[in-house]
Amino acid sequence: MKKLVLMALICSLLAFTSFAKSVRVSGHIKKSGTYIAPHYKTFPNRTKIDNWPTKGNVNPYTGKKGAKRIY
Repeated sequence: MKKLVLMALICSLLAFTSFAKSVRVSGHIKKSGTYIAPHYKTFPNRTKIDNWPTKGNVNPYTGKKGAKRIY
């Protein structure tokens, strides 16, 4: 029973941090003339807790740890 609960917890964590919760941003040129290379960002929502730059999270594409405070 403990193994089943642990497996369910691991699956839910993997689903929460999956690559599917990201959006691809195409490369573009800003009004200032700066080129922005194509990249991925977290799926837009109303919370800061699950954003990659937030402390405690890691960007799955770059491995960079988040440093921004939640509030």
